[in-house]
Amino acid sequence: MKNFIQNGEALTVPAPADTKSGEGVGLGVLFGVAAGDALSGEPLVINTTGVYELPKVASQAWSVGAAIFWNGSACTTSSTGNLLIGAAADVTSNPSETGAVRLNGSVPATST
Repeated sequence: MKNFIQNGEALTVPAPADTKSGEGVGLGVLFGVAAGDALSGEPLVINTTGVYELPKVASQAWSVGAAIFWNGSACTTSSTGNLLIGAAADVTSNPSETGAVRLNGSVPATST
């Protein structure tokens, strides 16, 4: 197919801020996990699919399959004003600082 570019599991984007490998990166309605370090504005590869251990709102308990949203700095089960990024991939108790998230690799129809 002449117009195919790539599968999209990993995308190169401008780093929205100084970023460390493994950090969550949100750009509009696009979300991924940084594959390496980058300074703000530098090219940064983000992975948009897969299962990652990410920071979460510590006071929340997650069940497998719960919708997970990004609030700009941590994962949450609260949809209000947050970006849907995937689903909980494991049971996560309260309190805990991290949780396993299966990234959905898709862009929602609209931002919240």
